[in-house]
Amino acid sequence: MLKKVLIIDDDQLVSVSLKKALTRLNFNVEICLDAVEVFESIRNFDPDIILLDIYLTTHNGLEILKEIKIKHTDLPVIMITGYADVDIAVNAIKNGAYDFLLKPLDLDQLNTVLKKASENLNLKREVETLQEILRQDELTPDYFGKSGKIQRIVKTTQKLAKSSDTTVLIEGESGTGKEVFAKFIHQNSPRKTANFIQINCATIPKDLAESELFGHEKGAFTGAAQKTKLGKFELADKGTILLDEIGELTQDLQVKLLRVLQEKKFYRVGGEKEVEVDVRVLAATNKQLEDEVRSGNFREDLFYRLNVAKIVIPPLRERSEDIPSLSYSFLAEFNKKFQKNVTDIDPVAMDRLKEYPWKGNIRELRNVIERALLLIDEEKILKPHFLSFMSDLYAKGDKQSDKFTLTIPPSGIKIDDVIKDLILKTLKITNGNQVKAAKILGLSRSKLRYRMEQLNISVTKNFD
Repeated sequence: MLKKVLIIDDDQLVSVSLKKALTRLNFNVEICLDAVEVFESIRNFDPDIILLDIYLTTHNGLEILKEIKIKHTDLPVIMITGYADVDIAVNAIKNGAYDFLLKPLDLDQLNTVLKKASENLNLKREVETLQEILRQDELTPDYFGKSGKIQRIVKTTQKLAKSSDTTVLIEGESGTGKEVFAKFIHQNSPRKTANFIQINCATIPKDLAESELFGHEKGAFTGAAQKTKLGKFELADKGTILLDEIGELTQDLQVKLLRVLQEKKFYRVGGEKEVEVDVRVLAATNKQLEDEVRSGNFREDLFYRLNVAKIVIPPLRERSEDIPSLSYSFLAEFNKKFQKNVTDIDPVAMDRLKEYPWKGNIRELRNVIERALLLIDEEKILKPHFLSFMSDLYAKGDKQSDKFTLTIPPSGIKIDDVIKDLILKTLKITNGNQVKAAKILGLSRSKLRYRMEQLNISVTKNFD
């Protein structure tokens, strides 16, 4: 759908020329030549963006800006003027202008600003939708982001959710939202009217883990003298249970869990009567369970029971296009929590968020927005608001990145010396294994051997 732009300028020649230019750029444009008719034009046309001249013949554009922002808080207004006055520009921004442009307008610059304003508007509308979703406690596909990568995973998840019993293993780094995907599966499954029970296997004390999962009878152990306790599996009967951080379960509990998956039955701690349950099991982990199986930390038979279907959630740094919508969603959440009215994130600040590697993923992004909102008094988050407490994180992110940097000495260096040093250092890392070294360097084995012969490099195991 074309974005609607309302031009408020009493210079007819400029307005008509601008309308023609913006129409060619695929905007739907209307003109308001009389300042008296501004609000009638806004009501009738319902624009997405306004271009407002500061110096109108009968009215002050800054005063009109103030009135527009009172009545239409989220409507982006771009101020235009033929006079370069820093004080006026600052005043316009303080009063809620999205941007400030000088006449004669550079069409490329105007197009860029209009597109950014459109993107910002789209994000705010998405946030409103997400807020409504959160109020209803219902997750929809749009909640997870708009990137192609995440939407493909969402579609797969929807298909898996239709089954009533299929066990799903959800893998992903810490903070990627595995728990939310599990809840989404439950809400889209035939079990959605029953309980969704979540338990973090990494946080259960080992001596209480069996009781937490399967319950205990009165007097089963010290501290169990009061009454019979139902475990998480019984509480999830007819519904869904999420075993978060499943890789942290002890070997003993892995055996008991395997039996529950196979037979849908278990004994409470200290119990003599079998308890039968009808539960769909979802498991989540930030570990590679295949590696845990190979190392003997996780039972192979349990792994195959859990891994009937698998979803791998990508880290946030691999879908940076989702960062704006997630950021504005968190902005809305914390505005409500802290009773603030921070309406925007500056584009430069947003670019900084997109550049950051996000080792903590969505959880880390949420924390960053929360801290920024808590500390600022302005109505817009700017780049310094992030840098004031993220400088160490950026430095850390740079140190942890996989980017290669090369320092050139002032005297210069021969390219063959650089290549030889690079190969030697890589062979040292791989203990002389040429296959692994070739893989690290992005070369074929034969190409590496050719380079080694060319540079007179010989190597053996236990390379020093």
